[in-house]
Amino acid sequence: MQLSIIIVNYSAGKFIADCINSALIFPSARNFEWIIVDNSNNKNDRNSLLELFPFIKWIDMGYNAGFARANNAGIKQSQGEIVLLLNPDTIVIDDCINKCLQKFYVDEAIASSVQLINTDGSLQITGNYFMKGGLNHLLPLPYLGKFLRNIAFAFKAKKPNVLVASGHQKVDWINGAFLMVKKTAIEKAGLMDEDFFLYAEESEWCSRLKKVGDLVVYGDLRIVHLQGEVINAAANSSDKGYFNLYDKKGLQLIVSNNLRIRKQYGNGWYIFNLLMYIIEIPVFFICLLLDNIFCFRNPFKDWKLPYKYSVNVFILIRLSPLIFSGRKHFYKML
Repeated sequence: MQLSIIIVNYSAGKFIADCINSALIFPSARNFEWIIVDNSNNKNDRNSLLELFPFIKWIDMGYNAGFARANNAGIKQSQGEIVLLLNPDTIVIDDCINKCLQKFYVDEAIASSVQLINTDGSLQITGNYFMKGGLNHLLPLPYLGKFLRNIAFAFKAKKPNVLVASGHQKVDWINGAFLMVKKTAIEKAGLMDEDFFLYAEESEWCSRLKKVGDLVVYGDLRIVHLQGEVINAAANSSDKGYFNLYDKKGLQLIVSNNLRIRKQYGNGWYIFNLLMYIIEIPVFFICLLLDNIFCFRNPFKDWKLPYKYSVNVFILIRLSPLIFSGRKHFYKML
């Protein structure tokens, strides 16, 4: 068996059915091993999906294990030489999985992806570059982030992501919605870090995979990604990006991103980023007040946003001694 496809389920049965059905349009899909790792204990999903697709291998985690632990369980039970981590909210077009596999099988790269697109054909970020110290995680900060972005533009800093991938685009890390990896590389780099519940685990993993070999995005191949649909439903969030730092999803982003900085870049960079998150609290309140005054709005309009952001940052501060220590811990915030 060449390829094992691993999909993590958290009450996403309809999305998974649509995903597999879109793949089965192409005969090649029946040659792959399909593994569903269930985090939700949803018997309806299990029964309906096994009835529709009796060939799938079903793994029950027994609890909401998150992305890294569930995928690791799938990798351990997979039989393919290559594994594909595939989001449930993806739609396969133009036999892209098989075409990616055929390119990747003869490529010296150790991990690959295809260009992610929206349903209207517009592009999503698929491949990314590392920024020293994980400074890109400061860009979502409401006011300091804009300031830092302008400084980066002024100094013509390299953009941290690739919106339009070339035919064979080398990158530092790949979006976890579609991440194809050779087992030989996993044996050297190790599995995903199980301290992570959700977010940033694929970038931390790719930092270790990159020490083994190249990571590439095949820009001429595409897959539809319904970005954020599953996690937004689970987290009761309407934000499809990674700039909402105010709700539970935002808390998970803040904790996971800073955990990744600690693991990849060390305590010094972790402290620096933490200080920037703390400094943003008074900056957020003051700048929002001035914005409202200058725009002739209620001075206290939208003050719930800096308040909720502050609560999330204080939770990060409370977790910092544990993160700083490097002790194993499951950072589940959702």
